[in-house]
Amino acid sequence: MKIKLLIMFLIVSAIANSADLSFEGYAGTLRIAGGTAHIPAMKEIARKISKKNPNIKIAIAGGGSGVGIKKVGEGLVDIGNAGRKATVDEIRKYNLVPKMWAVDAIAVIVHPSNKIKALSRSDIAAIFAGKIKNWKELGGADAAIDIYTRDKASGTRKVFWKKILQKGPISEKADFVPSNGAMKRVVSGDPDAIGFMSAGFVDKSVKALAIDGVKPTVENVISGRYPYKRGLYSITKGVPSGLKKVFMDYLLSDDVQHEIVPSKGFIPVR
Repeated sequence: MKIKLLIMFLIVSAIANSADLSFEGYAGTLRIAGGTAHIPAMKEIARKISKKNPNIKIAIAGGGSGVGIKKVGEGLVDIGNAGRKATVDEIRKYNLVPKMWAVDAIAVIVHPSNKIKALSRSDIAAIFAGKIKNWKELGGADAAIDIYTRDKASGTRKVFWKKILQKGPISEKADFVPSNGAMKRVVSGDPDAIGFMSAGFVDKSVKALAIDGVKPTVENVISGRYPYKRGLYSITKGVPSGLKKVFMDYLLSDDVQHEIVPSKGFIPVR
């Protein structure tokens, strides 16, 4: 087992080291779309690559994980981003090749003025099901709870629904927002709000709740104490070649793993 692990480490290290390139000799445009949690890191990756080689252009769009998988599968973009695993059916249908390059936690968020700092997982499920309707039922202010959610194309929603809600219902009265960034904006502007998003987006404008007494910190995710996490994937249709391959290899480089990934609140896979 130790020998196998050593071999795997050497292979990953070799890929990563070979990806620390200037991208010399390449030119063209990469079209990327999908998961919105990826966007801040992807923009920084694009900036670094453009600095190495200004002949490479990278266009980045959101849309959600489902959109990223569908668009790359249908050949509408070069790389699809997803905050969830592609299903077996999706991989077979489109001949997808996913690569996980970071780990992210799902944070349940409220307005910073909300005096509640922690909830149980079952209380969160009851809120999103519409069973708990007022913050005073949980020791908070006498105010109706405003629920915000994402649409079904969202990888963040899928992981939240599966792992935190344990596939429980989401109230029909919940308001939909289109992205992680939008979730942060609406919750930061609504004192009675509750929502969920990539932990990498959490800042002082919102408050991330502890779930069953455990906060969604990097340390707690790594230790396994906070189990509500997911991989961040970039996906190609078929085995990548040319500029797409160099880009995908670059996701495991020191630039990305040791600098960009931690700076955006994610956990490196190396």
